[in-house]
Amino acid sequence: MDQTQNAESLHRLRSEALDAVLGKDFRVLDDGFVRVVDYMGTDDAIVQAARVSYGSGTKKLREDRALIRYLMRHAHTTPFEMCEIKLHVRVPMDCWRQWIRHRTANVNEYSTRYSVAIDAAQRTPPDQWRKQSKDNKQGSEGWMDETLGAKLSGEEKNLQEHARRVYEERLNLGVAREQARKDLPLSTYTESYWKVDLHNLLHFLWLRMDPHAQFEIREYANIIGNEIVGRWVPNTWQAFKDYRINGLVLSRIETELVRMLASGDEKGLLAYLAAEQLVRVKEGKPVLSGELKEFLAKLPKLGLKHTIEPLLARPESLAIFSV
Repeated sequence: MDQTQNAESLHRLRSEALDAVLGKDFRVLDDGFVRVVDYMGTDDAIVQAARVSYGSGTKKLREDRALIRYLMRHAHTTPFEMCEIKLHVRVPMDCWRQWIRHRTANVNEYSTRYSVAIDAAQRTPPDQWRKQSKDNKQGSEGWMDETLGAKLSGEEKNLQEHARRVYEERLNLGVAREQARKDLPLSTYTESYWKVDLHNLLHFLWLRMDPHAQFEIREYANIIGNEIVGRWVPNTWQAFKDYRINGLVLSRIETELVRMLASGDEKGLLAYLAAEQLVRVKEGKPVLSGELKEFLAKLPKLGLKHTIEPLLARPESLAIFSV
């Protein structure tokens, strides 16, 4: 008996929208790019895995969308792992250092030990030099004066060109590539094949699309999310934006603070802030904890106006936190 007669007929799930841009360069920064090399699965694969069945089944598209949103909402992650994508990326080395910290992908990077380093380095326009953040040691805020920026950009260009000349001179003199490369700047571009499942890709995007992420890697994340994932798995992408990117999570402390703000319970609010050590007094002034600052930043999304800072400025309020 021919065993193939009992085999269920299957077909490979394809995304026409993603097929249309396979191999297309999505340009990032001044000389970087992201391109899709291959992929496996679509929104349908996520639904199949969740239902442990094959084929499109008898469920309607509306029900498939609702299921994906349910999975995203309740953090049922394994069905999203059924989809994978392979990208070819060109990225500055300093940006790649952040990227490669996500250890849930399969990676093969261009080797400057085996091949000559890529002759390209990311440059900063005069109006794009950022100031160091005063509150966040690993972040930036605001912009340098453009006149000073022009000076910095000129020095950057000279530094990169000098480093490249030294590197190529070493190679011409016969220095080993593995040693000649050691003084190349971190702005030098590298390339890599990066294969990752959808669940871990979404986690990468959640972190790297965040406004607090470094600008350069955020540019890559926005391209991958909006131009690639949005085409590939549109229902998943919309659910991800609704629940993760644009959603709001409140902790136990934050939920209680919202309740007190809504009820106008100022006395209880002050006592709670003190009990949870969310405010301290320094040189006669209230100092808000990072946790409290993050909470206050969430209130506009809830349509709430807070009166915490004026309340804390009262002398009788400061006495509570000075105990």
